[in-house]
Order: sequence, then C-alpha cells, then structure tokens
Amino acid sequence: MRLDHLTALHEAAAARRPVAYATRLTDGAAYILPDLAAPNSPPDSAPDSRPDTPKGLLATEAAAMLAAGRTGVVTIADEPWFIESRTPSPRAFIIGAVHIAQTLAPLAVSMGFDVVVIDPRRTFAAPDRFPGIALRTDWPDEALDALNPDSATAIITLTHDPKLDDPGLIRALASDAFYIGALGSRKTHAARLERLTASGISTAAQARICAPVGLDIGAVTAPEIALSIIGQIVAARRGKLAKS
Repeated sequence: MRLDHLTALHEAAAARRPVAYATRLTDGAAYILPDLAAPNSPPDSAPDSRPDTPKGLLATEAAAMLAAGRTGVVTIADEPWFIESRTPSPRAFIIGAVHIAQTLAPLAVSMGFDVVVIDPRRTFAAPDRFPGIALRTDWPDEALDALNPDSATAIITLTHDPKLDDPGLIRALASDAFYIGALGSRKTHAARLERLTASGISTAAQARICAPVGLDIGAVTAPEIALSIIGQIVAARRGKLAKS
C-alpha cells in the first residue's frame, strides 16, 4: 500500500469517517472512495468519475458496499475490484448507570460496540459495578458534547430522571446518532415529549426516539429489558427496525 494511501486511511479512521479502499486486481491500482484519488496524487490519477463511467460505477458500488458495511470482490466494467469497507466501530452511550445498564453495557460490548456509561451519580457510575466499561461522571449533555456522537452511535437513556435524561436526549437529537432510545412507559414518554416540546424540540425530531425502549418481547427483568434494547439497536443498525 502506498504511504499516502496509508496516511489517508489512518486519518479517516481517527476522524471516524467511513471510507472504502478499492483495489483493481489486474494491476493493483487503488483508490480511496469517496475521495476517488489519494491525496497528493497527480490529476490524471483520478479518471472521469461521472456516473456512467467506470470510475463513476466504481464509486457507486463502493458507496453501496460502504453503507452496508460489506467487503468483497466485484466486477466493474469487466474488471475485478476488491473493495474494503472501513467503517468506524459502533458506539453505545448509555445514560444512567442503573441495573439495566449493568447487563446492557457488557452485552453491547459483546456485539462489538465501544460502550460508555454516563451518570454524574458516582455511587452508581462506579468501576466495581461496571468492570471494564468506560465511565463518565459529568452531566449527560456535557458528556455527549465531549464524546461527539456520530452516525455510528446509539444513545440510550435509562435513568427515569428528567434532570438527566432530558438534557441527554436534547443533545442526542441534535446529533447524527443512528439510534436513540429512552426507557419509560407510554405515559412517562408522553410527559417527556411535552417537556421536549417546551424546550423547542420539533415533533419530527422527537419521532426519532424509540420509546418505550426495546423490542416488544415481553421483557420484565432487567436482563430481559437489556436484551430487548440491544436487539432494537442491532435492528436499527442493520436497517431492519420497523417504523411505527
């Protein structure tokens, strides 16, 4: 791999920017997509990328594979290409170091998520209650400002305390998070929506919140609720979450 390609890929990873690395198997020509050509490449190294050209077709195929998180060999204009999707690790930010979080956090880790549990109540957000899990004890809105949630991030509020959940939800709704869930009954959520409306959050934005949180599997215990939540997060990530 060329040094400028390697540098660009490292920079994309550090910025949590998804890119595809496409290599033509016949001669080893390689491109970073959607950038098409690597930095510092001469102008003629980035052929015509209009949609009906080979490079345009390659860019379209790479974008589709990147969106699906797929890697593999494809044929573009009778030429074989190996396209590697390089996407940032999914993240799960859990607001509320409660009993459900004690099961949900390690479960999310087992699913490949980078997990952070957020709770300013230090007796709850204690390392002995969450061994091996990253903890933050600042307020949820401040924590999310620092963590900068992106399109590979799920955010779940579990505290039942508007002082904690609401600021977190407001920050979450201002982000590109692919999933936002909030624990609570339908009555609790209705009151939550009234507060969010009073805070200036639009109805369209509020519709992004999955509440009551989790898939309807009849969950009762904390571990069962955690399972329903991780199932809903995975469904959202894979584009299989039914819209109500």
